[in-house]
Amino acid sequence: MTIGVTTPKGHVGQHLLRLLVQAGERPRALLRDPATLEGDIAEHVDTARMDAWDADAVAEATRGLEAVYWVSPTGMDRDPLEAHAVAARNIAAAVEGNGIHRVVFQSSGGAEKRHGVGEIDGLAATEVALEATRASVTHLRCGYFFTNLLMDLESIRAGVLTTAMDLDRPLPWVAPEDIAAVAAGRLLSRSWSGRHVLGVQGPEDLSFREVAGVLESVLGHRVEPQQVSDDDVRAQLRGVGLPDAHVEAIVLMTAGIRDGYVPAQPRSVLTTTPTSLRAWAAANLA
Repeated sequence: MTIGVTTPKGHVGQHLLRLLVQAGERPRALLRDPATLEGDIAEHVDTARMDAWDADAVAEATRGLEAVYWVSPTGMDRDPLEAHAVAARNIAAAVEGNGIHRVVFQSSGGAEKRHGVGEIDGLAATEVALEATRASVTHLRCGYFFTNLLMDLESIRAGVLTTAMDLDRPLPWVAPEDIAAVAAGRLLSRSWSGRHVLGVQGPEDLSFREVAGVLESVLGHRVEPQQVSDDDVRAQLRGVGLPDAHVEAIVLMTAGIRDGYVPAQPRSVLTTTPTSLRAWAAANLA
């Protein structure tokens, strides 16, 4: 079969390409500049130039695919929700026009709310667009990526873990490589059809206070969790030059999960993945 992978250099995509190659497939990496796919993996994959906001480019890049892993990109040069809407229309049209059989979509916990979760609302709209096609679709409702901690690495090394989340609210935390493993299984299997939603929730739910404790034990120095206000986050994001639409999309992602959210997929053997935060932090942060 021919499997397409978007964001093949991303936190999930790089692992997914490797897993597909190890399974004996020759996947097609879909990216804006194929020349930037480097390393040993490049000789084992095909590439296609694709801009998710260009309908013709999406149609051409996905021609001949049996299955595709779709990641909806954040549009830094446009309204984020409109960017997701355009990309959703383009991939839905390509899936229909090219007769793609299976789509695995990297969605997020909170998408089941449909509205009020900032940029995740764009992923919710993408779920709806894909479900309107004739393809079989699995939405991976992923937990909070361990790699999000990399965005706060300087502060963590200085001994502070900041968040606008309630410090004692447990959340699913997951390693991107575990998301890739779940995605690879779905993409390689022809035994499922229809519409599916699958939580990808890591080995356990953790509060930010517990996360700080894990980081402290791995890094060998005090890491103090600190809750900041939504307005503090807004000020920080505006300070680095983000426009208001992007600021609100980011702030509301946390607010929409923080305020009364319960995942639609309860933790189970189907949603639990193995990599612990301690193991990931030891490999990536220590």
